[in-house]
Amino acid sequence: MTANTKATDGTNRRLRLGMVGGGPGAFIGAVHRIAARLDDRFDLVAAALSSNPERSRAAALGLHIAPERAYGSFSEMAAAESKRPDRIDAVSIVTPNHLHFAPAKAFLEAGIHVICDKPLTTTVEDALALAEIVRHSGLIFGLTHNYTGYPLVRQAREMIATGELGHIRVVQVEYAQEWLTTAVEATGQKQAVWRTDPAQSGPGGSLGDIGTHAYNLASFVTGLRCQQLAADVSIFVPGRRLDDNVQTLLRFESGARGMLWASQVAVGNENNLRLRVYGEKAGIEWGQENPNYLRFTPYGKPTQTMSRAGAGATNSAKHASRIPSGHPEGYLEAFAQLYTDLAEQIAARNAGRAPSPSSLLVPTVDDGVAGVRFISAVLESSRQNSTWVNLPQ
Repeated sequence: MTANTKATDGTNRRLRLGMVGGGPGAFIGAVHRIAARLDDRFDLVAAALSSNPERSRAAALGLHIAPERAYGSFSEMAAAESKRPDRIDAVSIVTPNHLHFAPAKAFLEAGIHVICDKPLTTTVEDALALAEIVRHSGLIFGLTHNYTGYPLVRQAREMIATGELGHIRVVQVEYAQEWLTTAVEATGQKQAVWRTDPAQSGPGGSLGDIGTHAYNLASFVTGLRCQQLAADVSIFVPGRRLDDNVQTLLRFESGARGMLWASQVAVGNENNLRLRVYGEKAGIEWGQENPNYLRFTPYGKPTQTMSRAGAGATNSAKHASRIPSGHPEGYLEAFAQLYTDLAEQIAARNAGRAPSPSSLLVPTVDDGVAGVRFISAVLESSRQNSTWVNLPQ
């Protein structure tokens, strides 16, 4: 079959993908398009790429999308695609944060699977409402916390789950960048403008942009739920309306303790996402800027450096690896892993079979709810002079 064959079982063909957002000037839209194509599981066949109808259609045509599937709005696209015999299998939502809820709701109600950028929504109320819509629809919803797609992140999760670290005691996670050290938003730089605008970003600045990634990574790898947190939220750049630095203490349900730091004014840091986990038997350390290696230190023994495809790689790491050890895989491949795993879930659904268990590690709408609740709790704690705040379970 070719990519255009109107197969109904989702097998032996690329899945048809639509996109909302990600037009001219957007960074993340191109990343999603590359990720969707990297493992040859999706064809982008429909799009509404801008809130301006003319720009939206023009941008879609520029991506070689057929004119009748170059839409002026997401609502037009959801309505039209739901009626087509060759309708899209899934839609990717890559808009600024305040435009996640409405498109996700529209496509779920049109019977179309959804892949959505993080954070899930800008309010807890919308996050809970969307989770209920997902449950009622029975459709697949993937949230692109892309760092969960790295091979050694999945290996770390597997090692902790099988007890190689023993009972977890301490979790340290940080995500440090420098790109907002000055008032970049005042220059009109598009990425800075919307990320520092409460109307588009929601109530969190660095907290929503990268703090949620750090929180999700810690939860994904350890499997622990955070029960309480105490946070200090700062705005260091004069005139900025949203936070650019967040420091948070974490108390986990298991008794483990943690610290989370997210900053976009940390001079000398480009994209420094780093996780350290310490148990009673061993500790591990992983960093996004050198993601093909994981440091593992059993108590009283020398530190081991594990590579993502070398000796000692676990099944989950091998599942997320594409090329031999020594050939670096990184950001785009991790993003692609989520798309490939979601493609397996959707294809399995279409074919009436169970998906591969290895494909089920993609963050879900419930992870999205947890992220939005984290944002809300951090801001509440900081407003109350860093008092401890309970996180709903």
